[in-house]
Amino acid sequence: MQSTTGTALAFAIYAGLMAFVVYSCMYGFRKPFAAADYAAWDFGDFSYKVLAVCAQAGGYLCSKFLGIRVIAGLRPERRLRLILTLTASGWVALLFFAIVPAPYNLVFMFLNGLPLGLIWGIVFSYIEGRMSTEIMGMLLGTSFVLASGVTKFAGKILMTDFGISEAWMPFVAGAIFFLPLAICAILLNAVPAPSAEEVRVRHARLPMDKKNRRDFLRIFGAAILPAVCAQMLLVILREVRDCFANEIWVETGYSHTPDVFALSEIGVTLALLVMSVAIFSVKMKNTHRAFSIAHWMVIAGFALTAIMTWFFMNNWLSPFAWIVASGVALYAAYLLLICVYFERFLTAFHVRANVGFLVYLGDSGGYLAAAGVIVAKAFFLFSYGWTDFLKISCILIGIVGAGLMSLSLWLFRGLYQSQGSKSS
Repeated sequence: MQSTTGTALAFAIYAGLMAFVVYSCMYGFRKPFAAADYAAWDFGDFSYKVLAVCAQAGGYLCSKFLGIRVIAGLRPERRLRLILTLTASGWVALLFFAIVPAPYNLVFMFLNGLPLGLIWGIVFSYIEGRMSTEIMGMLLGTSFVLASGVTKFAGKILMTDFGISEAWMPFVAGAIFFLPLAICAILLNAVPAPSAEEVRVRHARLPMDKKNRRDFLRIFGAAILPAVCAQMLLVILREVRDCFANEIWVETGYSHTPDVFALSEIGVTLALLVMSVAIFSVKMKNTHRAFSIAHWMVIAGFALTAIMTWFFMNNWLSPFAWIVASGVALYAAYLLLICVYFERFLTAFHVRANVGFLVYLGDSGGYLAAAGVIVAKAFFLFSYGWTDFLKISCILIGIVGAGLMSLSLWLFRGLYQSQGSKSS
């Protein structure tokens, strides 16, 4: 038994680590530009940085809508080539971003985001439907946090220490991350398919055609809607926190400490890794009970996001401690939702679907809402700095999100009872 457990843990760490590196390196093509302010490129009353964020988010948003169909129907033999092709496309867009003068190069920031939004669904398809999906998913998910900070730190260093211009910095940063991404993508592609026992327990994750997607929404659409809306709210917080981290650190007094980008996210990452190990150590054979517990864990993440922000507003936490603590709660809620909640849902209700389809439902709406929120804040709510805006958002979203997940728990309990499902 100990040998089997050790082998399972070793496999989970290996596959999770390969997925982690691939997705972390993808951030090297997406996030370094956020470390610059592009103030010299502003024109009139328009902030070029805000326009660039919106352009990239627009491309990323379009890819999320495409992902509902593409990732849902993805076949295993296409995964590696698709990862490399999409990443290379995003990198080429950064080359033209550097060459074409502003503001005309904004179109290439859109084209940079367009292919990269599909990478997560491809990478997660390697690890879903397994006995160790939760820990591998949490390992993969920590890349959201660590890679965001590290790649922005890399972008800042390229400008301050190596004299790379704001125009060329994103492309040069991509050059640093392409080779490790390609190597680890090849290693990840060598991971064996789920075993017969994993298929028996977690059920096969099959490609979904149009009829499968329609049938899923007819049966489960109303019940899954609150969780999808909660995911959308978390995406909004993630985007505000990520894209305007530079402005938030400046506003809170850290303008001359570029290492704060990495240090803050390392703290968040370590906390999430501890949580991953704790989740892996808890074995629950009753999948419906595990699904219910997943609800409560996501609810706790939402509540803690609001509580930590309230502490900061009352001067009980320093800005750095607040960024770390609220980041842990925010990312815990998001990762538990997409890696534990959705995984356990498919297992509990024996659904012909895959996690990527569910995640892209929420992410597509989330990135659309995030773009709208950023535009509204930038052009209509001039009295709020990004720090104040993030504080208000954390409080409101923490409360509303906890309510949505409570509604989801109630709806799924009713659905389970009406279907007369057997606990597995």
